[in-house]
Formats: sequence, C-alpha cells, structure tokens
Amino acid sequence: MPPALEHLIARAEALLGRLESVIPQAMPEPDWGASVAFRYRKRLGRHVLDPVRHVAGIRLQDLKEVEPQKEKLLRNTEQFVSGRPANNVLLTGARGTGKSSLIKACLNEFAGRGLRLIEVDKGDLVDLPDLVDLVSQRPERFVIFCDDLSFDEGELGYKALKSMLDGSVSVAGDNVLIYATSNRRHLLPEQMKDNLGYKHTEDGEVHPGEAVEEKISLSERFGLWISFYPFSQEEYLAITAQWLRFFGVAEAHIAAARQPALVWALERGSRSGRVAYQFARDMAGRGTVAETPAPIADRDGLPPEGLDHV
Repeated sequence: MPPALEHLIARAEALLGRLESVIPQAMPEPDWGASVAFRYRKRLGRHVLDPVRHVAGIRLQDLKEVEPQKEKLLRNTEQFVSGRPANNVLLTGARGTGKSSLIKACLNEFAGRGLRLIEVDKGDLVDLPDLVDLVSQRPERFVIFCDDLSFDEGELGYKALKSMLDGSVSVAGDNVLIYATSNRRHLLPEQMKDNLGYKHTEDGEVHPGEAVEEKISLSERFGLWISFYPFSQEEYLAITAQWLRFFGVAEAHIAAARQPALVWALERGSRSGRVAYQFARDMAGRGTVAETPAPIADRDGLPPEGLDHV
C-alpha cells in the first residue's frame, strides 16, 4: 500500500475516533447482579451505571428518634416493592438528621425483594428520561436517589426533574420512583424580590405571584413530603448511645460518655444525628471515654452556663 494512502487511512481513523467520543451513544447495560446500588456517572464522554461495591450497611433499627419519618418512608417503599401505587418522596429539613441514611436503610430492608437504588447527581438529571428507559423493562424496582438536592436559577436539571415527576408526555414507569433529600422545602433559592409579585384582592386575600408559584411547583410534584426537625438534647444523647452500642462500646462507657458527647456537640454548634455518629466513631476508635474537657468559651468569650443545656 502506498505510504500516502496509509497516512490518509490513519488520519481518517483518528478522525473517526474523535467523532465517536462526542457523538451520543446508547448507555451500556450494567451488570445488574453486581450490586443492589448503582451510581450514574460520566466516563470518557459516556454515561454509565457503576455498581456500588460497598453499599452502606445501615439498618432501620440503627436510626433513632425519627420514628414518624421512618414509618412513612417504610410504608411507601413497601407499597412500591409490592407492586402497589406509591409516591415520589421529598425528604426535607434539618441537616444531619438522617434523611439520606433512612433511604439507604430502606434499600437494605427491601433489597431482597428486588429493590435497587440508582444515585444521580443533580447535574445529570437532564438524562432522567434515558435512565428511566434503560430500566423500564427490568423486573426489579428502582429508586432514583438525588441527595442534597437544590437548584440555582436556570439549571437544566430542574426542568427535567419537574417534567419527569409530573407533566411530561413521557412518565416514569411503574418500576421507578424518585427519592430526594434537601435542606430546604422549595428547592430553589427564594429572594426578597419574589415578594413583590404577591397580589392583594379587594376582599383582603393574598395570592402569590408567578415567581413564587414557580419555586414551589417542583416540590409540590413530589407526592409525599417527609419533614425532619432538629433534635433535642435528650434525643441527641439517645442517638449517641445507639451509635456507641453499634460500635460495641460497653454500657458503662456509654453512661460516662454523656458529658463528652455534649461538649462534642457544643464545639460543632449542632446536635444532629451526624454529629452523634461522628462522636461515637471517635470514642469507639479511642477505646475509652475521654476525660471531660474543660468548658469552652462561647462566642462572647464567656464559659457556657451548663453543658447539659447545649
């Protein structure tokens, strides 16, 4: 073969390789038996479903002080895996109170009955229709999980999620639900100028303007709202004790950990379940109950009046 022709063929093959990297391609089927949880992510210009090799082992009984929230999500998920009607769910409220952990615990509870979880970042929500098509013929039941969901003005994923929840000519199949967590109910930033759109009627009624209606419309398309609230001191201590037991700490050490746990929360400015879990990991890792630290100063430089009222 003439050298000039060989050079031309090599350049053509290189050009085809570059074109293949930018031309949209069908998403490959993952190994569905490799895991009960998957991550939707982009690799070399293609979206793939990666099996999660080490799924969080949290169980429903590990989660304390969220019984009403647990009952609602458990009931909805039970309906879903049983083939009965169920709702998309938005879990909102205080940070570190167990929203994501509750979803993971439900996965572990129902994985044996065919429940599967697919975690999707908000930037990839524009691909929801393709993802739903991929799993539509599968026998399993899929929860599409969006953690810490919120949007800025104009983000594309907002419209895609809104249409998929309710309103698009193409809807999710019977084997797909969307579970999302967020620290705010309305998912979009609310600004003072939005209040200017409120209208007052002659009989004194107040009606929100279009900007406000748009910002609450997405959350309203979730059929089930589950709200989480900050923990009281006693609830925080109960959660701390539960996690200490989870890590195998002796009951005598758990009783002695009350004051260090309160100091730990005070230093972080939060009595969340996440803070309780972090304290328990620290204490279990050290193997002993640390001596109670000296009282730390508050923001005004004065020592706290009583750590039992953190």
